[in-house]
Amino acid sequence: MRLIVGEAGGTKGVFLVNEDRAKLLPEQGGDLRGLIGGEAVPAYQDLSASEVAVLDIRPLLPVARPGKIICLGLNYVDHIKEGGYDIPDYPALFMRSLNSLMPAGAPMVRPNCSHKLDYEVELMLIVGKGGRHIREADALDHVFGYTVFNDGSVRDFQRKTHQWTPGKNFDSTGAVGPVVVTPDELPEGAAGLKIESRVGEEILQSANTSEMMWPVAKTIATISQYTTLDPGDLIAMGTPPGVGHAKTPPRWLKPGETVEVEIEGIGICANLIVDEGADQQAGAA
Repeated sequence: MRLIVGEAGGTKGVFLVNEDRAKLLPEQGGDLRGLIGGEAVPAYQDLSASEVAVLDIRPLLPVARPGKIICLGLNYVDHIKEGGYDIPDYPALFMRSLNSLMPAGAPMVRPNCSHKLDYEVELMLIVGKGGRHIREADALDHVFGYTVFNDGSVRDFQRKTHQWTPGKNFDSTGAVGPVVVTPDELPEGAAGLKIESRVGEEILQSANTSEMMWPVAKTIATISQYTTLDPGDLIAMGTPPGVGHAKTPPRWLKPGETVEVEIEGIGICANLIVDEGADQQAGAA
């Protein structure tokens, strides 16, 4: 199934999507937590709710307050090379804060202290069943669904220390959604999907999720070695080559541009770039 958490006609909730139309799922609350580990969703035609156009839904975060937002870096070989890193034998893992996230359609904020705002299209998974020491063979059973993530990165702050925390945690730089697709509608582990970022007709990144060094199952097993995964946790799976800082000259995102990140079979996450201080005005427009 395809789901969007959002607001339409003054009503917030979880919408079941059928092509370009959607219906509100009753009694599911304001995000996906009510569905994760819950009862089966009724068929679209059995819902009594009125249809709305998907384009009329204002997206919200799929999980309003995830317990953990774990991000995987250096997961595509060509991206590792363009960044000047050695091929790792263990994934580069970092955390994002909730304040750094925003939904698809909300403004992505270029901070006043830096103009080096970069884009990173990524597959993101939502944990459905928690656990610790999850076997790789069982790991895909722990996935509730997949969505699209733009891991907006402020590169000069990312490079200030060996840890990437500052550059990956500026407010409103990590765009999530809007569509969440359950695993039954995608290839196993969401492998073999085209993954792309662009501004207008300019293709910035274009690759395939089959190129990930640590696929979904291996990533879940690796992370669960050191922490208990909980329902609703988010895991971002790293970006392919083509990021702005590696281009000559560097290609930074600029206010007024709309950056789109897309994964085949899931959808497009689009966000307008604004300067810090203009974000509230853009969000209210």
